[in-house]
Parts: sequence; structure tokens; C-alpha cells
Amino acid sequence: MTDLAPIEKIKADSRGLRGTLARSIADPITGGLAEDDTQLLRLHGSYQQDDRDLRDLRRAQKLEPLWRFMVRLRLPGGVCTAAQWLAIDAIARTHANDSLRLTTRQTFQFHGIAKGALKPTMAALNAALMDTIATCGDVNRNVLASANPVESPAHYAVAECAKRLSEHLLPKTRAYHEIFLDGEKLAGTPEAEPLYGKSFLPRKFKTAIAVPPYNDVDLFANDLGFIAIIEDGTLVGFNLTVGGGLGATHGDAATYPRLADVAGFLPVDGLLAVAEAVLTTQRDFGDRTNRKHARLKYTVADRGLAWFVAEVERRAGFALGPARPFEFTSNGDRFGWLEGFDGRWHRTLRIPAGRIADTYDQPWLTGWRELAKIHTGDFRITANQNAIIAGVAAVDRPRVDELIARFRLDAAEHANPLRRDALACVALPTCPLAMAEAERYLPQLLGKLEELLEHHGIAQVPLIVRVTGCPNGCARPYLAEIGLVGKAPGRYNLHLGGDARGQRLAVLHRENLDEPTFLAELNEHFAAFAAGRAGAERFGDFLWRSGRIGNPKAAITAD
Repeated sequence: MTDLAPIEKIKADSRGLRGTLARSIADPITGGLAEDDTQLLRLHGSYQQDDRDLRDLRRAQKLEPLWRFMVRLRLPGGVCTAAQWLAIDAIARTHANDSLRLTTRQTFQFHGIAKGALKPTMAALNAALMDTIATCGDVNRNVLASANPVESPAHYAVAECAKRLSEHLLPKTRAYHEIFLDGEKLAGTPEAEPLYGKSFLPRKFKTAIAVPPYNDVDLFANDLGFIAIIEDGTLVGFNLTVGGGLGATHGDAATYPRLADVAGFLPVDGLLAVAEAVLTTQRDFGDRTNRKHARLKYTVADRGLAWFVAEVERRAGFALGPARPFEFTSNGDRFGWLEGFDGRWHRTLRIPAGRIADTYDQPWLTGWRELAKIHTGDFRITANQNAIIAGVAAVDRPRVDELIARFRLDAAEHANPLRRDALACVALPTCPLAMAEAERYLPQLLGKLEELLEHHGIAQVPLIVRVTGCPNGCARPYLAEIGLVGKAPGRYNLHLGGDARGQRLAVLHRENLDEPTFLAELNEHFAAFAAGRAGAERFGDFLWRSGRIGNPKAAITAD
């Protein structure tokens, strides 16, 4: 029998994710954790990292790495109250690095938390009725949902479904409460995990719900997805999607990004049963020997969609119906004010790379804090690293607008389409997987792309650019019209040809390019686009139609 991946033994022997985490956290000798505990910590919503900018200096000083921790919140559908925002802000300033990071999974991350501040951080979140359970690691992670759940009653119903999914797919172990909140210690056999078993899932598992015509969660990038089917204003069910995922490994053709398949239709009351069936099928049939081949996308690709659907139907106890018609028109956010069905208003603001911090000329952390102090509604994080001030009464809009203007919180909203829609992962200096810069490089990159676009007279044409420091794909570069994927310091793979609906993969165009080379390559494509664009055609569509990339008949799409 093929040996299991090493982490499988760590999970199986952990007594419900306990391991020796409590002892590691209490150890005053080191700022880090025991090696096995770093793996278990992920399933509790945190990663051990170090400041890579200081790594060589500390090594020369014969010091251990400057260990710090990233902590990620569980916020189904990205919703938090104003009081919770204030609690999150206080944690950032007290225990983290004085900034908030909005992620592409519709939640917050803290960076720079010392080991001694882990338990105070978790306690502060718990006091604000939040947690970090199952936001990292081999479990179902934060559930995404279309970002404005009060646009219509059906949107509200979808948001409630996201909450139900999140709760239903949570691990049952009490280890988090024991370790971080000083809960009662377990004596004897660990709790039963009816969904996960003692080894949990073979790999991470991501779930999303989208409401057409907006694919603002990039649904087809998720292991498990639900497309809301709304008839006469009522949510009647979902089209199920399975097998999406964007992670890959440089130079390994056996790993690849994949769009989810549309598998069939289910009624609303079948949501939890089908989600559970998909998750447990992956639990039992996913690859536990090779973590690079362990995502659900490989299970579906290897065994076939028909086999997978039959197994899900058997476990769920009913057959899926034929998929119902749907249409997506955009995977971006809508900025400015939008009125909801309840007469309240919602304002989406652009947050470049999702980073909210006070800088010498942009007091955004302070500005959002002041908004939270006066806001009577809630906040919504989007899967595009933006934030919505939601549930504003018409009479309160002037006060909200005054604070937005005072702290220039709408400065990025008025930027050109390139800056409005660009995404980047955190990358250096904290992410241990990063091979190149992403978030810190994004402003410089966008400035140089702007010069090229302006030269060709197309600066106001929408264009989706996404940058990651490694091929793991956290900022979804494989769905971008232009995707840069870090290969080495200052060098990137260039992916081209994604669409504006999140339904077509970009293709690897050229590998291991430095900045002058990929800018020259893009300049040629921009020149051709400016000269040959048909009507309101998008850049990614033009590249396929004109034959500048791939073969138009071979474009991988999800329809």
C-alpha cells in the first residue's frame, strides 16, 4: 500500500486536533511551535510564519526566525456587525501589525501576531462572537456568498444558506475552545467527527454560493459551489458545481487549475444533504498519499463527473435534477450606493489589495474605525478584497458620506478600471510559499501598466489583472485577463485570456519573465487590442478571438 502523506498521521494521532498545541503555545523558550503543531494550528485558523525580510539577518545573528502568526476569521458571507469591526480593529492595533487584510475568501486576516498574543487574540474574538475555526487547513473553509444579501429577499435567503452551510460543515471537536479559550479539557476518547472522521479531509475544501448575474465569488474556482436559481423573485434551489480549484505546482504538469463542473439542480431543502455528500465523498475518495493531488478537482477529474454525481446522489438520498439555465455577466464588485429591498442603502468601497492601514497620507484604518462607531447597520467583505457599508438608513447617508470624504476612503473607487479590479495575494515578507512579490509590488506594477494603456488610448477599458507570489493561486490569477504568478524574485509566469465572468481559464503564455520582458510582451498585445478591438470587447476575449493565445476552440470554459 502506498504510504500516506506525513500530515495524515499527524491529523489521525492528534486527538481531535489537540496534539501538543497547548504545550507549544505555553513554551517560553521559543517564539514558534513544535513542527507537528504548526500543521494542526492551521485547522484552527492560523499559520506560523516569519518575517522573511529579516530571515538572513537573524540567521547571521544566530537567532531563530522572527516567528509570527497569521490569524484568519470565520465570517460566512463576509458579514460582521459594526461592534465586531471595532473589536477587529482593536485586535489589529493591540496584537497584530496595525493593519487589517481583507482576503479573497470574504474575511479578515491579522498578520504579525506573536505567539504570546494568540490566546488573547482568540479570546477577544470570542468576546465579540467570532472565531477562527476551520478557516485554514484540511476542512471546509469560510463559505463565500454574493456580497450584498439584502439586494432582494432572495439574496437574503442565500446569505442565510451560507450561514447554515458554514455551521453544518464545522468540525465538532472542542479542541479550539480548550486550547485558546481555556475551556474544559477533554478526558478520554476524542469527540466523534461524523463528517470529517479522525483524519479530516485530504486537503483544503472551499465552498461558495453565487446569485446570477453576478459571479462576484468566482464560483467555478471552488471545490463546492451553488448557483442560486431565482424564479419570480423567490429562491427555488441551486445548480450544484463541483471540482473547481486553482492551485498548481511550477513544472509539474500533473497539477493544474480547474474550473468546477455544473452537476445538476437541487431544491433549497436539499442544500445541507448535498453539501455533506460532496464533502464526505471527497473525504473517502480523495488522495491521501500525494497532497499535490489531494484536492476535490483531481477526484472528479480522475473518476469522472458521472461517477461522482452518482456517489453524491447515493449519499444525499435523492437524485439531482437537470441543471437550470443561468447567466453570469460579471465577477467584479459594484461600487457606490445601491438601494436594498428593505429601503436601506449599501456603499461598496475599493480597498487596494485588501489592506486597511494608516499611512502618512491615507488614514484608512482610522477612517473605517470612525465609520464603525456611528454605523447602525453592518459591514460586508467581498471576495474581491473590498468592503460594503451595509444597511444605511437614507437619513444617515450624508453622515456616512462625510466620513468617507474626510478620510478619503473613496480615493481608490475613482481610479481607472485597472486599479479598481486588480487583486494581489499577501506574498512577501510573511507568506512562506511566496517566490516573488505580490501585494507590495502591485502599486508599482499598475503604474507601469497604466502608462502602456494610456499610450494606446485604452486606459478606461476594463481589465482584470491579478498577481500572486506563488502558483497556489490565492488571488485567483488563473481566472484573470492578465495573471502574473511568481516564479522567483522579480520573475513571473504570464497567464492570459481569462474572462470577465469567471468562466474561462487563462492560459500559461510565457514562463519565468522579468518585468521588462513581460511588459514588452503586454505592450504588443495592448497595441493589437487597441487597433483591432470589436465594439466593447474585453481584452481576454480579444486575445482568444484574434488567435494571439491558444486555440479559441480549446478555451476551457464553464457554462
